[in-house]
Amino acid sequence: MEENKQNSNVAGEEPEAVTDSNPQTEPKREEQKPPEIKKEDLDHLIQKASKVDEYYDKMLRISADFDNYRKRMARERHNTIQFANESLVDKLLPVLDNLEAALNATNANNITVDSLKTGVTMVLNQLKNILSEAGLEEINAINQPFDPMVHEAISEQETTDVQPGYVISQIRKGYKFHSKLLRPATVVVAKAPTKHNQNN
Repeated sequence: MEENKQNSNVAGEEPEAVTDSNPQTEPKREEQKPPEIKKEDLDHLIQKASKVDEYYDKMLRISADFDNYRKRMARERHNTIQFANESLVDKLLPVLDNLEAALNATNANNITVDSLKTGVTMVLNQLKNILSEAGLEEINAINQPFDPMVHEAISEQETTDVQPGYVISQIRKGYKFHSKLLRPATVVVAKAPTKHNQNN
């Protein structure tokens, strides 16, 4: 009976909490002191800061110089385009003078067709020389193989005098400017006669 009572008391008792007899305490954190800056390091940082200001001033000057250069180039480009033909126009002025003189000469009583023709021919040659010096090149199309790169055919003509595919006549001259095509020559191209025309 007593043993059962003891057992019942034991069963009714709450278990005691287990405590650690050797609790571990957290180590105290040491306060970190800011690193000490040496005087020579501080002087070095100050020197670098002054260099930043110096480089910034240089950058501003370079930026201003470049902006002025860009404006100057744009102005010079505009002037170049505007006055690009000044030299050519100056060379054409004598041609203009001679044409006006030829026109005025037609009012004279003693003018003849031959003398007028001679004067106009001289002016034409003068104009051709000036344009040739400027880079103008005349395309020679007569009796040349038809070339679609420099010729523009408006028709074909049957003939036995010129090989088929060759230019038989030129309606309008073509021109190049410094090897660049300005205007193709307008031409008539030869072709072989048909059998019906050959029999005739």
